[in-house]
Amino acid sequence: MLEVTATALNNVKEYLGQENIESAVRVFMMSGGCSGPGLGLALDEAKENDLTFEEDGVSFVVEKGLAETCGAIKVDYLESSSGCGCSGGGGFSISSEKPLPAAAGSGCSSCGGSCG
Repeated sequence: MLEVTATALNNVKEYLGQENIESAVRVFMMSGGCSGPGLGLALDEAKENDLTFEEDGVSFVVEKGLAETCGAIKVDYLESSSGCGCSGGGGFSISSEKPLPAAAGSGCSSCGGSCG
């Protein structure tokens, strides 16, 4: 249901360690404006309606309804040398097995491709 690549897990663990944070990491759906909704990461605590996944000492949480909507979710980390021109650097890439529902009125012709 949730796959976290070794590179992504290492980056999460490094950040949590540097900042001395013991929080869970939430995968959530964010509104994406021009490009439509996407998945993101945030620090949060598990709630009653969440699924919790443990990866090498790090807790990841996903709201059950989102997990049902998305199917399998993959968290990866793209290095800046990956050639993705969207943000000019590396970062987390969160993808889902099923497409996210489009928000009404989202999308525009001036946006380029997606980074994952």
